[in-house]
Amino acid sequence: MTQGPPVCLADHEERARARLDAAAHAYVASVAGDGRTAAANRAAWDALPLWPRVLQPLAGLDTRVALLGRTLAHPVLLAPLAHQRLLHPQGELASAVAASAQQAGFVLSTLSNTPLEDVAAAVRDDADRGPLWFQLYLQADRARSLDLVRRAEAAGYEALVLTVDAPVNGVRDGERQAGFRLPPGVHAVHLAAGVGAEPLAVLAARAPTWDDVAWLAAQTRLPLLLKGVLRPDDARRALDLGVHGLVVSNHGGRTLDGLPASATALPGVVAAVDGRLPVLVDGGIRRGTDVLKAMALGAAAVLVGRPFAWGLASAGPQGVAHVLRVLRDELEAAMALCGVSRLRDLPPDLLGRPG
Repeated sequence: MTQGPPVCLADHEERARARLDAAAHAYVASVAGDGRTAAANRAAWDALPLWPRVLQPLAGLDTRVALLGRTLAHPVLLAPLAHQRLLHPQGELASAVAASAQQAGFVLSTLSNTPLEDVAAAVRDDADRGPLWFQLYLQADRARSLDLVRRAEAAGYEALVLTVDAPVNGVRDGERQAGFRLPPGVHAVHLAAGVGAEPLAVLAARAPTWDDVAWLAAQTRLPLLLKGVLRPDDARRALDLGVHGLVVSNHGGRTLDGLPASATALPGVVAAVDGRLPVLVDGGIRRGTDVLKAMALGAAAVLVGRPFAWGLASAGPQGVAHVLRVLRDELEAAMALCGVSRLRDLPPDLLGRPG
């Protein structure tokens, strides 16, 4: 293991590997199929060159962005991540508090090990925190889904994020090889026992549809985002239904192998909605330069998942906070070195060969 304190996100991953048992590590690290989608996510960000402008005024370097009626200190949010008590005893509470301390948005998973009310109570009164959102997997009947929505509304969550790209689990060899099972004391507190363990045919038969999106949008006063959109035509359909935002995502390569990289899909979705709603992106973001590239492609903000999972496993809430701090520091450095003082003023040719 690397000696000394961690300095980058990869250091946390190395430390987490040494601290976690094989099953918990496999749960976070596993990818679908042969891992082509997960590898493509990283390769796509790496393949985008930055074309900096020199001798630009940099006074007042500013990472603030506008999102769903709020001004965020920076454009990094923590993605919904299930079963965080696999990684640290405090689970989602640790991550939420760390995100709040770093002014980052936090999205709580339906598959949380901590009640949504407890997570909200820990951070909602922090005036400097980022957005607090609740990620929803639609349940077998609408009454169960609506109960979760009403609880999220009452607890102070500010938006719903409906995951639409995972009606069934992906085929992840790493989990199967490690014999992954949730250990005693770790369970999805928002779900009844046995939910999600049904045969694939049963899960597929009740997979959510566009009708469910329309129903959900009509049931809540909260902004609704769809997570897992890759196609421009799906983006336009979401726009027609009054959805408030989209997350371009391939689930970190965990569901279906062979999908396009998030960075590859992002420009088409951004063009399809033509500025009428914000488009966020996740998948393979590991450096502040990746955040800058995502913003240059039209993203309103980014989400990170595995990086903060490794931070949580390696050093608890301090590890999560450090992951966020590193990304923000690297983003600021990349902006300065590219001649950019404000994210809202990114030059259109930052990623393209200038004339």
